[in-house]
This record gives sequence, C-alpha cells and structure tokens, in this order.
Amino acid sequence: MSEEKATLRVTIADKQMVAQDICLFELCPVNGVALAPFTPGAHLGVRVPTGEMRKYSLCNDPDETDHYVIAVKKELGGRGGSISLIEETQAGDEIEITLPKNDFALKPGPSSYIFIAGGIGITPIRAMIKHLIATRAKPFKLYYFTRSPEMMAFRDEFLSPEFRGKVVIHHDGGDPEKAYDLWPVLEEPKGAHLYCCGPRGLMEAVRDITGHWSSAAVHFEDFGAAKARPEDNTPFTVALAKSGERFEVPVDKSILEVLREAGKVLPSSCESGTCGTCRTRLVSGEPEHRDLALAEHERARNIMICVSRAKSAELVLDL
Repeated sequence: MSEEKATLRVTIADKQMVAQDICLFELCPVNGVALAPFTPGAHLGVRVPTGEMRKYSLCNDPDETDHYVIAVKKELGGRGGSISLIEETQAGDEIEITLPKNDFALKPGPSSYIFIAGGIGITPIRAMIKHLIATRAKPFKLYYFTRSPEMMAFRDEFLSPEFRGKVVIHHDGGDPEKAYDLWPVLEEPKGAHLYCCGPRGLMEAVRDITGHWSSAAVHFEDFGAAKARPEDNTPFTVALAKSGERFEVPVDKSILEVLREAGKVLPSSCESGTCGTCRTRLVSGEPEHRDLALAEHERARNIMICVSRAKSAELVLDL
C-alpha cells in the first residue's frame, strides 16, 4: 500500500501488554502540537524500528483529541514490523506516524449495527462502539471471537455490566469445528449494517454468509492479508482494451502498482481489496480474486486491481 506523505512525531506516553502478544500504545503529540482528528474505523501508519511503515487501527474514542491509542499484535510469522515495535520501543520514545486515514468508516443511517471482530480485529470496532455509546446513536451487537480468553484484548472492558446483552464472546481454542455459528445472526439483515475485521478466514466466511445482503451494508477491514507472498505469485500480462497497451505484472507488484508506475491515474483507497474503489471492468481472462468487495455474481466481469491477480496468462481490462 502506498504511504501517506504527511507525517508527524509523537511520543509513546504509555505502553502495556493487554493480552497474550498484544501491546497497547498511547501516543501523544510532541511539543504540544495538536493531533489531527479522526473518525471511527480510522488507522495510522507507524514507522516501526525496522524502518517500514505499518498500518494500525485507532482504538480509542474519536472524541479523545489529545492522544491516539493503537493495539499491536506480535505477529510471529510476519515480516518483523510488529515484533520490532513491541520489543524495541519503550515509553518515552518518539516515533513517526502518518495522519489518520479511514477506509472503514462507520456509515450513518442504518437501523442498527452488527460488529464481528476476530482477535486483533477488535481495534477499529472498539473505536466505533465508543463513538456509538458516546453519541447514543443506533443500537449495536458485538460478536467477538478469539482462540482463548488470554488472547482477548479489552477482555475486562467487554465483560463489564455496561455491555451486558450487547456483546457475545466466543473462544474456539483454534478448532474450526468449534467456530461460532453466525447464520442465525446474519440470516435476516433487518436494516442493519455489518462491520467485520479479523483473520482472512473469518472475513471470507462472513462474506459468504452475507451474499444475500446489500453490498452497501457489509463492510470489511483487511490490512493487506490478501497480498500473498511474492513466492506464491506467478507473473502475467495485463492488456488495456481501449489503448491497446500491454504490461507485465511481476510477482512482487499488483496490477494497480504496475499501471500507476506507467503513468495511469486510477482510483484507489484501501489497496487491500475491501473498499471497492479500484473496481475495474474485466473484458477477458481468468482472474484470481483475492478481494472481499465483490459479490459472487460480480466476479465474472469485474476485478479489484489492488490485490487480485490472474490464473490465465493474460487479463484484458476495460481501460
């Protein structure tokens, strides 16, 4: 994902482990510089000690304008960014962050909200819930799934009397056979909007269950989980039907990145296959869909060029 250009320095005012392998960071401005406001569902880019920029959801109340709060899971099988942030920083350190950006915005208007969070996916949803409580907006129900109680961030908070009847907590022990049955919850939309954030498998299951929902009422957040490792990709050619141009898409770049480097100005936002901004008409070829934005009936003639690739040697796009 391309990095936002504007950055600022903040101080790690507080740092504490709040669950197994999950660390909470409170970030405050340096020298009294005001922090930019944010909306529920927003995220920050954080420059981790390895030098890379990583995205983390803001999980505090958007009305708290004097600090940002993020929760970071130590991804032992990842690229090392989260490990370096947790293990190589301490309270009092200064770090670089981007301004808040929101690709998972809480939409006004529905009769109610359904939140589904898996593991660290609770972070943007916590900010949404805090906002709904503070504004006394529409009713909501949270379904919060983790493998075990020890892996549940904000456990005491969501077990408090304030959330009685509003939160369902389920631990599956890592056994797919013990996964929570969401069909009774999602069988009838009833005017609700659904927000889901968590592991790819959970989000794909929710997408499949909500195939009969309006696509405008189902929202996902995915911080790049759809992007496979380069060694799992194969190169292919993308052809533009209107201009006749052809470009090679290597294993380590997306269609969007290749076309952008060629000077094409194309709409994009989340670049993780969830928001739908980069939807492009497909003329021919067999795509390998890796998004969560397209409904099944839309996949024959559309492709999300930020994450999806090709099964065939060539894709022809209506560009």
